[in-house]
Amino acid sequence: MKKFFIKICKFLGFEIIDQNKFISPTLNKELNEDLSIINKKSIVLPLGEVKITRKVNSILIIIRVNTEIEVWDQNKRRLFEQPKIEYSIRSIKSLINSINFCQNKYSSLKIKIIILDDSSKDENLNRIKKIIKDANSEIISLDTKKFESKIKKQKTKETFSNLASLLQCFEIGKEIGEDLIFFVEDDYLHFETMLEEMITTYERVSSQVGKDIFMCPADYPYLYMNNEKTNILIGDKRHWRTINKTLCTFLTSKKLLDLYWENFLKNCEDRHDPFEKYINEIYKNEFCISPLKSLSIHLTNVNSSYGLSPFINYKKLWDQNE
Repeated sequence: MKKFFIKICKFLGFEIIDQNKFISPTLNKELNEDLSIINKKSIVLPLGEVKITRKVNSILIIIRVNTEIEVWDQNKRRLFEQPKIEYSIRSIKSLINSINFCQNKYSSLKIKIIILDDSSKDENLNRIKKIIKDANSEIISLDTKKFESKIKKQKTKETFSNLASLLQCFEIGKEIGEDLIFFVEDDYLHFETMLEEMITTYERVSSQVGKDIFMCPADYPYLYMNNEKTNILIGDKRHWRTINKTLCTFLTSKKLLDLYWENFLKNCEDRHDPFEKYINEIYKNEFCISPLKSLSIHLTNVNSSYGLSPFINYKKLWDQNE
């Protein structure tokens, strides 16, 4: 009778919890294992099940790379005070590790990488190519001349290039993006589970709120410097909070990129204060969330309010991606 009942529950799509044995007979798993099923259901004890109505089929990852400029628009040094190429290499390596971890769990998920490079030396590009050689990837070189009619003249060449590379990333996402698009800068280190948790949490939260959302993988220190109100949400494996600001590393959908294209375009037409002024305006109307604790860390100066996420072993993560 027990086996028959379990089969009926499976057929009807219900899950059984045996708290005595700490297992789920219908899932054939212990309760401390991952109980969620991508594109089908998200299960978090003791909150039960969320039916996935917003399924994720593919993700386009667009990485902005500049291996020459140490810290744009600043004279400060980054944590560990290494040449910029070391941050780019470790950032991409940690991202590839996260992609591989995600792909091993969800082999049917389509993941493509595009690296937009801004004037890297051949020796630096060759190091990057070695890291991504087994990934579904390509490298595109930034051509700033094509943006001279779209972006206002700036005080420095570096500022113009920064705006141009950001705009080209958005244009690539708009042109070839299909489902989710992850815009990534090359000075973030990512935990191995980052991408998997971003995707499964995206499915869970967007299914609950009934619309697409924005996500930032970093828990920035500035979020704790003001008495800002926030909502705490349950993701697939950790808590997340609503936020109203990000930098230029964030994940969203092709649908929202198209819907707010004027904001993305306007943000790149000139140097604003803050730099992400018109991107942040979108969050007045749309959900944007970031993880608690952080899934990625922004390797800037140790005193930057947009830098190191709290309660992270920075040195360990840095050394792991050497």
